[in-house]
Amino acid sequence: MDDDALWTIGELARMTGLTVKTIRFWSDAEVVPPTDRTPAGYRLYGQDALARLGLVRTLRDLGIDLATIQQVLDREISVAEVARAHAEALDVQIRTLRLHRAVLRTVAGRGSTPKETQLMHKLATLSERERRRLINDFIDSAFGGLDVDATFLTMMRDAMPDLPDEPTAEQLTAWVELAELVQDDGFRAAMRRAAADQVRAREEVGQPDEDAARRLAELIRERTAAARDAGVEPDSAAARPVADELVAECARLCGRADGPEFRAWLLERMRIGHDSGYQRYWELVAVINGWPPAPSLTPAVEWLIAALRSA
Repeated sequence: MDDDALWTIGELARMTGLTVKTIRFWSDAEVVPPTDRTPAGYRLYGQDALARLGLVRTLRDLGIDLATIQQVLDREISVAEVARAHAEALDVQIRTLRLHRAVLRTVAGRGSTPKETQLMHKLATLSERERRRLINDFIDSAFGGLDVDATFLTMMRDAMPDLPDEPTAEQLTAWVELAELVQDDGFRAAMRRAAADQVRAREEVGQPDEDAARRLAELIRERTAAARDAGVEPDSAAARPVADELVAECARLCGRADGPEFRAWLLERMRIGHDSGYQRYWELVAVINGWPPAPSLTPAVEWLIAALRSA
């Protein structure tokens, strides 16, 4: 090809497969300026314009705007810098599209109302930073100013719900429920009451041994599950020995003597903790993060509370 050859805009269109309208638009935007003009003022394009046209076409196909392309052509920024920035932007767009798809599939599967659909879309498309801010705001509201254990607060902040790029319907539903839950004033107040109650209990009986507390929780889970499986109602005479054993273990852990006063104290602690919704919070976080479900203490606590109230 002759390096000195010049082509009209029509010839350039036939050579590249682009429309005359497109080339004229890019030429007017000065990203592909004409190399020369005829005496009548018609544009002529040479090798440099042809090369520019190829680059502009490629970058436009990749979704890069003309202003950025002009910076590349003027060598204010490199193609590599543009590609890197555009790839990062596309990552965000892809993630958003995946979330939109997940929302639509969940809406289709659940038959959601327009209001539910709007709420689900709003909460699902929050950025990771916005989700973290939502959870941190809840933690600050529920526990701020209380003398709660520092390890507990660290654990709460470290175990953030991390919605994947392509969440399942179950994960998306769990996130929507969790996001609504942590913004609910009643839930925040209940969690704060439970935390304040734990602080008071710690002041009264001291900090329990963590291993001993875990063993006690497992014992409560096992004994109450066995009772439920056997059809033992918490208000029946058959429930008394089970409740007595578990209360005695609780008293031993707290360094207190079993008796009416301790049982009233224990019942109040269990009731406040159960009403806080703490267990549900962690169940939802586990679903969102894809963690294996942890054995729930909720049925065990409910059975034991009912047994203590009956006694």
